[in-house]
Amino acid sequence: MSSNPQPGVHVATIAHEGLIWDAYLDFEDHLHPSAGYRGRLRFEPPTGTEGQSATATTWIIIENSYEEAVAKARTFDDRQLQGLLRSTLPDPE
Repeated sequence: MSSNPQPGVHVATIAHEGLIWDAYLDFEDHLHPSAGYRGRLRFEPPTGTEGQSATATTWIIIENSYEEAVAKARTFDDRQLQGLLRSTLPDPE
C-alpha cells in the first residue's frame, strides 16, 4: 500500500459483498509542482476479516489544493466507491 505514514482521510464507509469497508484518501508522499495534490482511494476491510486485505486505486485524484482533493474524494457516491473497490480486488477464482 502507501508508504505514507499518515493514516489518510476517511471519506466513506460502504458495504460490498456482505462486508463493511472504510474508504480513505491517501496522498502521494511528495508534491508535484505541476500536478498539485495527487490522491488515491484505499479500502480497508473490517478488522479480523479472513482472506481480505487493504487495497487501493491508482492515483485518481489530482487537484490544486489539499481541500479540493478531499472535497473531490467525498463526491463519490456508494455505487461509484463500490465500483472502484471491485476494480482493485483480485478476480474470483
